[in-house]
Parts: sequence; structure tokens; C-alpha cells
Amino acid sequence: MSPGDNPRAPGRAPIARNGPPRRAFAALSSRVCPDILGGGSPAEAGIHSKMSRAAHAHPPATAADLLAIPEARRFHEIVGGELVEKAAPSGEHGTTQAAVAGSLFGPFSRPPGGGVPGGWWFGTEVEIELETHEIYRPDVAGWRRDRAPQRPTGIPVRLRPDWICEILSPSTARNDQITKLETYRRCGVPHYWIIDPQQLTLLVYRLTPDGYLLALTADANSGRIRAEPFEAIELEVGVLLGGEAEER
Repeated sequence: MSPGDNPRAPGRAPIARNGPPRRAFAALSSRVCPDILGGGSPAEAGIHSKMSRAAHAHPPATAADLLAIPEARRFHEIVGGELVEKAAPSGEHGTTQAAVAGSLFGPFSRPPGGGVPGGWWFGTEVEIELETHEIYRPDVAGWRRDRAPQRPTGIPVRLRPDWICEILSPSTARNDQITKLETYRRCGVPHYWIIDPQQLTLLVYRLTPDGYLLALTADANSGRIRAEPFEAIELEVGVLLGGEAEER
């Protein structure tokens, strides 16, 4: 996370398919609040931290432990100090990941100008060190070029992304919806998308001082949307969810 980054500046008014979002609040727990997420109190955070430390029978893993795994067999993340192997993606997961990257790469992965928005770098399954004991491989991640004039490099990348998209798998859904969400909030990731390829839903979160605000919900019947932080263009939800493009 770069010093001086301030992703919590006020944004545009929330966009919500089902009306304006409620200002509900919930600390990190076993359930996911539908409106604002990841705003636990310091006391709750301390309890969580103590429980996490107690669970470790060995020192928490770091980048050195991750890089000690041969590259051909390194499909791991470090979550809460533990090495966790990512599940092999299902067909639905892989198709959705490719669709999200493909929908954004053309119009955004270039310098601004020339009739397209531009202004972003993207990566899929890139190892990103958010904290010493939290190194993730998001399904798709993006960095604004005004923060990162050069493409983020290294293993792991140590520059905090400006946007992350995780695609749910049955074995990792809890991590994506709770554990990783809390880490992304704590590290100041301004925008977080969660896509469920089984339920065919897209949740778009924006970081606020109180946690993640649900700015948009969409499903396979939503047609075209403008989703932060890529609201400069319309995106076909069906395509993002791995379906076919609409005929025109």
C-alpha cells in the first residue's frame, strides 16, 4: 500500500438496482452484511487477532515461504499467515474470469485518449503482498496508471491495487466474502467486485470510512450497467457472468 494513498475520498452517489443502499453496519462476522462490510471495532479486531495468533502452531508464513514452493506447483496464497492452495477453477469460474478481463482490457488497459477511457493496468492471478502475512492471487486486479505510471512488477507485487475482482468457488467463498474482504478494507483497496458464477450475480463495493458500501447489484437479467470504477462505459452483465454478448 503506497504511503499517501487515500481511497476513502467521497465518491459519487451509490448506484443501486434495488433503490438506495441502506446504511446498515456490521462488524466482520460469519455472515455478510448486504450494505456496509468490514467496519469492525478495534476491540473486535483485537479479539480476531488474538484468536488468529493462537491458531498458529508455527510462525506465520511470509513471501519467503511462498517463493520456496517450486513455481510449477505454486498455486498458493497466504491467508491469515497460513499457506492455502487455491482450488482448481471450474469451467464456470474460468470462463467468468476470462470474460471480466476481456471486457475491461480493450477499453481500459492503455493510456487515456484515442476515443477510449484507458488509464489502467490489469493482471490475472498475480501474487500481491497486501501485508506481510496476507499474500493473495486475486482473479483479476487493476491499478490506475495515475498511481502506477509503470506496470506493477515483481513476485509478489507490492503495490496495492485500485480494484479487485474475486470469482467465487464453493471451497473459497468464505475467504472471498469475509477474510479477504476485511484485508482489502484494511489495506485501502477502493473497489471490490464479487461475482458468483453459480448464482449469476455481481456485487460492486466501494470503500467508505465505514467499510465497503454496496454500490450496485446485478444479475444475468440486468442488461447493460455502469459499474464503478469503470462507469465510463456500459458493460453487459451477461458477458461478465460468462454468457453470450447481446445481439444488436
